[in-house]
Amino acid sequence: MVYLIKYELNKPGKNYDNLYAALRAYEYTKDDTLHSAWFVSTSWTADQISNDIRAHMDDNDKLIVTRLRSGEHQGWLSQGVWDWISPRL
Repeated sequence: MVYLIKYELNKPGKNYDNLYAALRAYEYTKDDTLHSAWFVSTSWTADQISNDIRAHMDDNDKLIVTRLRSGEHQGWLSQGVWDWISPRL
């Protein structure tokens, strides 16, 4: 399964290294122009991913985790990202 994780970090100056380490623990890809968006492949549910990521965020940060489904997504991303996503759906 492939999920899109998108966040906004709202605590200037906070060290979010643990958040980035948690995200990198998944099989993932990124489009360089979407700085706070990660595409991850995992058997976890959106709730499990959200709980995992939220543990490294502040209460005023924002997060959405949504599953991509074959034929139910569209966008304009680099070809390398599409090449990564497609076989994992």
